Amino acid sequence: MTAWIAILIPLLIMVFALGMERLETRLRSGTVREDEVEDFLERARPDEVKALFRQGIGGALTLFRLRNLGKRGGPTRRGGRSSEPSGRSTTNA
Repeated sequence: MTAWIAILIPLLIMVFALGMERLETRLRSGTVREDEVEDFLERARPDEVKALFRQGIGGALTLFRLRNLGKRGGPTRRGGRSSEPSGRSTTNA
């Protein structure tokens, strides 16, 4: 009987540890960094705050990130496209 307990307890601990590792991996992928939350709270629009209450922090941060990507990506792409043709025409002239 003691031999079974000596074999069973370490096996149960190993199974528990592996299960907790899988749970931790799932939780880690769903977490939000502190600086993202601070940035959101400083610069959120009313529709993003409403999304925070309706969908939680994940949905609100998704809206916030989409808005920020539009701001960052839009002007630099337009500026980059308009400056390239003028730069090429200047070097070709």
